[in-house]
Amino acid sequence: MMTDVTISLRLLPHGADLPLPALASTGAAGADLRAAVPADAPLLLQPGQRALVPCGFAMALPEGFEAQVRPRSGLAAKHGVTVLNAPGTIDADYRGEVMVILINLGEDAFPIARGDRIAQMVVAPVVTPRFILVEDLDATARGSGGFGSTGRA
Repeated sequence: MMTDVTISLRLLPHGADLPLPALASTGAAGADLRAAVPADAPLLLQPGQRALVPCGFAMALPEGFEAQVRPRSGLAAKHGVTVLNAPGTIDADYRGEVMVILINLGEDAFPIARGDRIAQMVVAPVVTPRFILVEDLDATARGSGGFGSTGRA
């Protein structure tokens, strides 16, 4: 089931000429986020370096939704550039600039120019958990086994 959600955006002065976040195809889940770095001062992300890259807009997500900032698969596969805290979470009550923490895990410096597509943003519904304290948890076949306990394959 597909749900349409309206998200209010506010362009910031340094992002005014950039395209709004947009889905690249009709079946895409993520909207492209673009770098709002100065045209005359692109970033050069050295191997092992991370940077907080501005996107030039702020937004108001509806209550009950979040936005997840995820890597672009092409940047990761071809250059080793990814989102450090993937997925980064933008909460519905955040009103600051959308920014992306990029890291270069590749072997070569990676340039980031104004308007480059640097990440994708997926808007998703949020389930609000209610945590309760109990004496014992219900038993399962797996139990407390984790971190590879179910085998390699």
